[in-house]
Amino acid sequence: MNIAIGCDDAAVKLKEELVNHLVSLGHDYTDYSDAINDESNLYPDIAERTARAVAENKHDRGIIVCGTGIGVSIVANKVPGIRAALCHDVFSAVRARKSNGAQIITMGERVIGVELAKTILEHWLAADDVDPSSQPKVQRIMDIEEKLLNQEGEEYASA
Repeated sequence: MNIAIGCDDAAVKLKEELVNHLVSLGHDYTDYSDAINDESNLYPDIAERTARAVAENKHDRGIIVCGTGIGVSIVANKVPGIRAALCHDVFSAVRARKSNGAQIITMGERVIGVELAKTILEHWLAADDVDPSSQPKVQRIMDIEEKLLNQEGEEYASA
C-alpha cells in the first residue's frame, strides 16, 4: 500500500516510528511534513498537503499526527472527498475504516504511546473496505458533502 504521512513539530518522534513501522510492514510512503518552497510547516498546512495528496489518489491512505491528532483531523476533513478519523484505540480505527471508509487516520503523540499507535495503524491498514451495511451511510456522507459544495458555489456566484 502507498501511504501519505505528515506531522507537525509536536509529533516528529511518533511519525518517525510510524514510518519505520510502515516500511517493516512492506508499505511505501511519502512524507508531507516538510514545507516546500514558501509553504508553511504549521499543522493546518501539513494536514492540508497530506489530505490533498490522498484526495487526488496519489496514495491509498494517509496518516497525519500532531500533539493531539485533533487539529489535523479537523483540517483534513475540510478537504473535499476526505474522511479522516481521530483514533486512539484499535476498535475505533477499524470501525473508522469499515463503517466510515476513512482514508486518513490521525493520532496524537501527546495522547498515546508509540506501541499502541503502531498497533492501531496495523489494524487500520488491515481493515477491509466499508462493510456493505455501512455503504449507504458513507454514500450519504458523500452526497451531503457534494450538496454543500454545490450550495457554496451557488452562493459565491450570486454574491
